[in-house]
Amino acid sequence: MHDPTSPEPTTAPAPAPTAPASTAATPIRILLADDHALVRRGVRLILDREPDLEVVAEAGDGAEAIEAARSQEIDLAVLDIAMPRLTGLQAARELVALKPGLRILMLTMHDNEQYLFQALKAGACGYVLKSVADRDLVAACRAAMRNEPFLYPGAVTALIRNYLDRVRHGEENPDQFLTPREEEVLKLVAEGHSSKEIAEILFISVKTVHRHRANLLHKLGLHDRLELTRYAIRAGLVEP
Repeated sequence: MHDPTSPEPTTAPAPAPTAPASTAATPIRILLADDHALVRRGVRLILDREPDLEVVAEAGDGAEAIEAARSQEIDLAVLDIAMPRLTGLQAARELVALKPGLRILMLTMHDNEQYLFQALKAGACGYVLKSVADRDLVAACRAAMRNEPFLYPGAVTALIRNYLDRVRHGEENPDQFLTPREEEVLKLVAEGHSSKEIAEILFISVKTVHRHRANLLHKLGLHDRLELTRYAIRAGLVEP
């Protein structure tokens, strides 16, 4: 018979259910730079629909990309090649110096051997054509973060073999014939900026701009702004 004065038996509380370990990794933080807003919007749609990719900053040219990289924590920069002020190639070189661990992909319309090699020399780990960005870009981003190169299909073997052959035969010209600063001045001259405007953009004196311009004319064996502009177009610094 149950004694109502006796204490009720106690039952140990059931252990709280253990929360499942989270398997979601932090998304790859991406800086996207292209001078066409519609292109940026389309590329962003491709990237942001992937749970492991997130565009956290956008830029309309190479200079804006560098500023964004200074102010934002990013893991990967996706850069167009042909942009005003600083090209994607110029920006890539500066970003590599600014953030050595940053991964860089070039996203371009140019199926061009010269641009490809310049991109790799500048520090890019991948080269993706805009025409197949919906197919290749996501895989390229993930490959970049695994520290693996990504080049568009069908070009790798032929391009690398051709490049190595030229190097072995001494046919590859040094890519640092012009200093990075001279290249910046050349691009801005070709875009039609005055010496005063160039000085303001690069935070240097007008006198220094004149010196760089004189060095460019001497190094390249040219005579005036028009010839500098033509050279910049051939070198891929500006579009015709």
